[in-house]
Amino acid sequence: MFERVLIANRGEIACRVIRTCRRLGIHTIAVYSEADQDAQHVRLADEAWPIGGPLPADSYLRIDAILDAAKNSGAQAIHPGYGFLSENTAFSRACRDAGIVFIGPDPESIEAMGSKAAAKQLMARHDVPLVPGYSGDQQDNVFLAEQAHQVGYPLIIKPSAGGGGKGMQIVRSDAEFPEALATAQRVAQAAFGDASMLLERYVEHPRHIEFQIFGDRHGNIIHLGERECSAQRRYQKVLEETPSPFLTPEKRADMGAAAVAAARAVNYVGAGTVEFIVGPAGDFHFMEMNTRLQVEHPVTELTHSVDLVEWQLRIADGEPLPLAQQDVVSRGHAIEVRLYAEDPDQNFLPGSGKLQTLRLPSPSQHVRLDGGVIEGDTVTIFYDPMIAKLIVWDEDRPKALQRMREALAASEIIGPKSNIGFLERLVRHPVVVEGNIDTGYLDRHLEEFLVGDVVPGDTVLFAAATAVLLHDEASIRGNATDPHSPWARADAWRIGHAGKRIVALTWREQRYDIDAHGHAGNYQLRRGAAACEVRGARLLDDGLSARFAGESQRVPLRVDAAHVLLHDAHGQRYRFSRAAAFAWEATDAAGGNQIIAPMPGRIVLVKANAGDTVEQGQELLVMEAMKMELALKAPRAGTIESINATQGEFVEADAVLVRFAD
Repeated sequence: MFERVLIANRGEIACRVIRTCRRLGIHTIAVYSEADQDAQHVRLADEAWPIGGPLPADSYLRIDAILDAAKNSGAQAIHPGYGFLSENTAFSRACRDAGIVFIGPDPESIEAMGSKAAAKQLMARHDVPLVPGYSGDQQDNVFLAEQAHQVGYPLIIKPSAGGGGKGMQIVRSDAEFPEALATAQRVAQAAFGDASMLLERYVEHPRHIEFQIFGDRHGNIIHLGERECSAQRRYQKVLEETPSPFLTPEKRADMGAAAVAAARAVNYVGAGTVEFIVGPAGDFHFMEMNTRLQVEHPVTELTHSVDLVEWQLRIADGEPLPLAQQDVVSRGHAIEVRLYAEDPDQNFLPGSGKLQTLRLPSPSQHVRLDGGVIEGDTVTIFYDPMIAKLIVWDEDRPKALQRMREALAASEIIGPKSNIGFLERLVRHPVVVEGNIDTGYLDRHLEEFLVGDVVPGDTVLFAAATAVLLHDEASIRGNATDPHSPWARADAWRIGHAGKRIVALTWREQRYDIDAHGHAGNYQLRRGAAACEVRGARLLDDGLSARFAGESQRVPLRVDAAHVLLHDAHGQRYRFSRAAAFAWEATDAAGGNQIIAPMPGRIVLVKANAGDTVEQGQELLVMEAMKMELALKAPRAGTIESINATQGEFVEADAVLVRFAD
């Protein structure tokens, strides 16, 4: 086994690889950019080397800097993780030329699968089922339009060199094709340095099912079952699980055999994933092969009781696969979601900033956490804003879904906005619970999953107020020198009348005042005309137990001196801030006369000029930030006074990009 391994990556996956290496007694070497000098993967590794500036192109994508770090540190092998250089043929070849083992497939295999077009041609020669389409070398726009017409609509345009859904466009007519093609080419050129496209017949309401494959240098190739990845938004996976609730044993066997055949076509060595698109009737077609470990690999590990990173290390060191196909056994059900710093209510706008609070469930035999940050760390603007992966396992799918609901309810992120509320609604939605989601469902029905402005009802407010009262009473008792003193009672008693306290809560800039009488878990609460008698209230480790108007309820919540985090009976999440009872200032929202940059990024398109008259909602700029394109639109109809940005320019957050005439 290797003694010294360099991890050519960052964040969650670098930490993940370090954990396995440490268990195996392997000395780990991290690399880091200027933005990551205090990152967790740097702190966890046995040693770490700087490789350049904060932008990926200046650090994690620099083959020369990474190889220099490997040589200078005495690394025998390099683990590329996923993303960055993990599927880069030149990097794999450069490692081999330098006498350093690349923990992944040979460069020839990466090259064969690196182009979607070439991969499809290869699969066709090995009888792997394909979707009808065009994957040739001729890329003239007029020719592509002709091919699109022949393939028929609806069809999908895909960057040949890309992955992760970047640049993909669905087209439903000849009239839509030119603009969609231009967009796909622009994104592909920026993301992959290659604007080549392939065309495929678009399968309506498809499933996305992938198979984990593994090969060694002794001619053995197996698969470790499938992962259902149909819950997607804009081709980005948001929930993965295994086994798929859709596959029959017969279909699983057929798809597994096709996945192994695809791997054999390129003499595959190491971990890889063969992805299929599956029609409603169960017909499946090869989509692509990822020549690396996948983000969602933990669900396979939990159901098969294996460590795929350990397998990668051992196979790269020349060992044979530890299992034959007939020995592969799956047990139970596993589900993974990814916690992101993003705002679902603002079109999933990526976020950044310090993680003031990061509370996650405790790991157990049912809950696994793979993260790359801890409380107090900063989510930077330079990389993917993933905070952690939350993975659960149980004996069957209904139990695993309930485990996930409980795990999400125990999670809290304060600092940048997060997608926790979105994920909570996702795992409760009937289309997920019933296992019927297809890859386009989220995009078609996104409003069903957004938290939005569901105003808290009186029941929610009374529960939150009860938690605040109990918390404050406990704090007063804990600070009292004499617990039997009348001053240690927190009932707001006054001479001549019953005491009253005001609990003031704010949510989304709205203030709520609740009048309270009573103490020690027994209260009379009132808000306007609404009133509620609370009896026997007690704070538990994971919530509040009380009788509200005679009805006994348990309310999942957490309370401290500044906030209340509460889940209502429908799983709706509310985070209230506590306010002073007698200090309130209303704030005025301004705006309408300008467009500001929502975050740092690069301007990729300017679609208007000073003096233009535009309509409300008209797209004026396209900005690229944190691996996605953001369309910046006119806040109102009017005349543009000035545009303060040019194509290709990098702008800071809150920079005024467009001003409107008064």
